[in-house]
Amino acid sequence: MNLLIFAKIFASLAQLVEQLIRNEQVVGSSPIGGSNIITKMKKEFFLYMLLTVLMLIVSLDIYSQTGKVPAFKMVRADGKLFRAHDLPIGKPIIIIYFSPDCTECQKFTEELLNRIDDYWNASIAMVTYLPVAKVKEFVSKYKLNIYPNIFVGTEGNSFFLRAYYNIQLFPFVILFNKDGDLKKIYERDVNLEDLTNRLKAL
Repeated sequence: MNLLIFAKIFASLAQLVEQLIRNEQVVGSSPIGGSNIITKMKKEFFLYMLLTVLMLIVSLDIYSQTGKVPAFKMVRADGKLFRAHDLPIGKPIIIIYFSPDCTECQKFTEELLNRIDDYWNASIAMVTYLPVAKVKEFVSKYKLNIYPNIFVGTEGNSFFLRAYYNIQLFPFVILFNKDGDLKKIYERDVNLEDLTNRLKAL
């Protein structure tokens, strides 16, 4: 869930609290004390929820701005679980979020493999959300299993990475240095020449 969704929830709860306060003012003139108590409890509950959502917004913003490799996990073509900490240490990291059915992703993969000599010093994690069967087909089509520095898998319907970076278009590429610090995000058109040059400079 991204910040926009949290903001919408926050706004909705704020409106609810405001309405409850207005209702309390109306009910407060009633001789029935029980109504006052119930209304007060409702107001306190929604104020609590409002504060909780606010804290979530702040914590998510801090978390997403750490600039480090997210703690993602994916299932590879062989069915084995692969986690972010399984990536070899001491090497730049490239995360490619893609769809096996995406024409642009297929084209990008072909271009990347044509320049693989420039990428041997990097660990490349290719992550999708589609089923493992699609991952197997993709790995087989491009013979990705022969490249020891390329790890391909699916995060399934957890959508962790997709939500973390609010990914809308594919391929989505993130470059980190050997210490796991974020260096560049390619959200739309991935300039492979620029990515190559940035990687060489790390």
